[in-house]
Amino acid sequence: MKKILPIDAEKPTGASLISTAPKCLRKNVQSFFLTPSEEKIVAQYYECHLRDFCKAFQPPMPKAVSGTASHYFKRFYMHNSVMDFHPKGILVTCVYLSCKVEEFNVSIGQFVANVKGDKEKATDIILNNELTVMHGVHYHLTVHTPFRPVEGLLIDIKTRCPSLQNPDRLRPIIDEFLEAVFFTDAVLLFAPSQIALAAILYAVSRVQENLDAYVTSQLLASAARPQLQALVEAVRKIRLLVKTVEQPQRDVVKQLERKLDKCRNQENNPESQAYKRRMREMLEDDDDVPSYKVARVDSDS
Repeated sequence: MKKILPIDAEKPTGASLISTAPKCLRKNVQSFFLTPSEEKIVAQYYECHLRDFCKAFQPPMPKAVSGTASHYFKRFYMHNSVMDFHPKGILVTCVYLSCKVEEFNVSIGQFVANVKGDKEKATDIILNNELTVMHGVHYHLTVHTPFRPVEGLLIDIKTRCPSLQNPDRLRPIIDEFLEAVFFTDAVLLFAPSQIALAAILYAVSRVQENLDAYVTSQLLASAARPQLQALVEAVRKIRLLVKTVEQPQRDVVKQLERKLDKCRNQENNPESQAYKRRMREMLEDDDDVPSYKVARVDSDS
């Protein structure tokens, strides 16, 4: 008869190893990789850089270009990780792509003149990332920003609300609000016209004026009560999101960037051997594609 040996209580059994393995894995994963909240902090930090880059750009960049670039950046990282694609390269690519889409005519040479560091390297990064960004936003390149609705509302206020003197004095406050709104998810959640109205109502309240009568009796005179209530709720939520905007702390970001340097995907890191090897392989694949000479057809034959 086969003798059954007693199990040593001090030695881990297969069952106990299986039960503790996920805990160990989770601990290692969290210590090595960025958590979703840490990824968000890194992305927000580079959104600040995107804004500053657009502000300092020469020749001066229209607001719509900056707004579209911000949209691309947010939408790209809805489906991708900062550990796969470093925000530094994606940021400038989003801006370059938005210049094209918004018909702000600058060449790649003019564009990289605004980028610090090696211009040739910046050009390669942008051109190599362009298709990646387009794929990341699912090729939905047309973006409706709140800037045009703001202009339309200001014209309408000048025409139908004479009680508000000189609406143009609201512009600096409106711009301040819209700059803050692009650091929130409001641009992905609400219609541009709702954001524009929220910006104007915020500016009006800052100068101790009131547009409630204009909104209810002029702008939305034909709207049903549920529709009006939905708009009021949307404006309230947008203003609440703007109120909670916080800039990432630099010391926190520095720690996260050190962590990111260790865990980022080296195949997408232009400084790595893995990236250079991948680029060489792509070029070799292109060289392997046969080139067919098209026979010239004699017009007389």
